[in-house]
Amino acid sequence: MKATQMNAVNYIPSSSFFKKLSQYFLAVSLLCISVTSLTTHAQTVDSTPDGLVQAIVNDVLNTAKTDKDIQSGNINKIIALVDQKIVPYSDLARTTQLAMGRHWSKATPEQQKLIIGEFKLLLIRTYAGALTQVKDQTVQLRPFRMSPEDTEVVVRTQVIGKGDPIQLDYRLEKTANNVWRVYDLNVLGAWLVEAYRGQFNNQISQSGIDGLITFLQERNKTLSKAK
Repeated sequence: MKATQMNAVNYIPSSSFFKKLSQYFLAVSLLCISVTSLTTHAQTVDSTPDGLVQAIVNDVLNTAKTDKDIQSGNINKIIALVDQKIVPYSDLARTTQLAMGRHWSKATPEQQKLIIGEFKLLLIRTYAGALTQVKDQTVQLRPFRMSPEDTEVVVRTQVIGKGDPIQLDYRLEKTANNVWRVYDLNVLGAWLVEAYRGQFNNQISQSGIDGLITFLQERNKTLSKAK
C-alpha cells in the first residue's frame, strides 16, 4: 500500500478515509488506559514495549467494539476517556515539542502548556470519528527486537480487517523510571510528528507562537461544531 501523507492541521478526513484509518485514533487511544488497569495485567507483559502495545491495543479494541456510546460517536465520552487515562503511558509534551522543532524553546512555559492542550484536543477531535468504525479489526505485531540498553524503540504492527493490512507503528521511549511511553505514531508511512511539523512551522513563521495557539484553538472550535 502506498504511503498516504496527511495535510496535518488543515486536514479534515472524509468518512471513507475514516474507514481506512480507523486504527489511527486507536493509536491515540492505545494510550487511554489507567495505571490501575495496567497493573491488573501481568506485569511481565507490560514491562516490554511490544507487550505494552499489544496489551493496550487489545483492551482498546475490545472497548471500541462493545461500547455503544463510542460506536455512536459520543465525542464527549471519548474526550473524557482520553483526559482521564492518557497521561501515564504517553508523552504528549515530547510529541508537541518535536512537532514544534526549534520553535519550542522560544515559547514560554504557559504557551507550551496551551499548545500541548490544544494539540491533544485537535488529535482527539480530528480522529474521534474513526473509533466508531471499529468492527472486526485485529492488530498483529510484527517481529520485534531490542537490546537491553535500548531507550527508544519502534514497535511495528499491522491492522487486519477487510481489505489490505494497514501499517501502524509506534515510537516509544524509556523514561528514567523505566516506564515505556509512546510519543509518535506512523500510519501508512506518515509519522505524526513529521506530518504536523511543517504546519506548525508555517503558522509560527506567519504569526508567531501566539498565532499558532490561536490557529489551533480556532480549528478545535470548528471541529467541535462539526461534531
